[in-house]
Amino acid sequence: MDQENINENINIEIKLLLEAIFNKYGYDFRNYSKAHIKRRILHRLSASGLNSISEIQYKVLYDTDFFELILRDLSINVTEMFRDPSFYKYFREEVIPILKTYPFIKIWHAGCSTGEEVYSMAILLQEEGLYDRTQIYATDFNKIVIQTAKEGIYPINKIKEFTYNYQKAGGKNSFSDYYTAKYESVILNKSLKKNIVFAEHNLVTDSVFAEVNVVICRNVLIYFDKKLQNRVFDLFETSLIHGGYLCLGSKESLSFSNNFKKFTIISDKEKVYKKK
Repeated sequence: MDQENINENINIEIKLLLEAIFNKYGYDFRNYSKAHIKRRILHRLSASGLNSISEIQYKVLYDTDFFELILRDLSINVTEMFRDPSFYKYFREEVIPILKTYPFIKIWHAGCSTGEEVYSMAILLQEEGLYDRTQIYATDFNKIVIQTAKEGIYPINKIKEFTYNYQKAGGKNSFSDYYTAKYESVILNKSLKKNIVFAEHNLVTDSVFAEVNVVICRNVLIYFDKKLQNRVFDLFETSLIHGGYLCLGSKESLSFSNNFKKFTIISDKEKVYKKK
């Protein structure tokens, strides 16, 4: 069989697998980037020692533990404290002064993964004297990463990188003020958690989560196809108050979406938009 036919068969098997996952468990990956999905599934095929994607489908349907593995594979969990420090510096200098004019602030971190960027924002808000009047909603469709986020415990070998990011982001204190080191881990201060609500929410299938002043969804939409991106942008636009801020990842943009005319570009470099 030639390579073209092999690739066509693989694509058909992947499509059937995604349909099976949706019908059995309700998780919808059908409009994720095909390249991302294919890469992750072929990785699992190799690691599991199975012979075909059809065998993966069978195991997914009849083995919930194996499905949890697949769910973890398909989740996007690349994150770190103060990831892309220039974004946080910009947010501190340009957005925070506007937020200070509000009596109460609501922020939605959509696709929060294991929580590092949520706690980064909590630290920033605490340093700017805003945290006590802020409610942060941190959501992800994957209950495993949500549990990690709730715990706020991270490997100690990442602290050097986190500290560097914090300093580049305009941090005002010593980063060590915000955690306790214990064995091979660091535990973030409980004070950072007090105004965070962690919850399961699926951007693909669920509706508006809350009415908020800021939506932060960084480096998630690059894994969605254009149709799904537009659906999620609709969700964010509906969730934001007038004058609310949408913050995307460095490789993401509103420019070609159906909602582009509903927003003003505040920073094209940092991908910050304001709802008209």
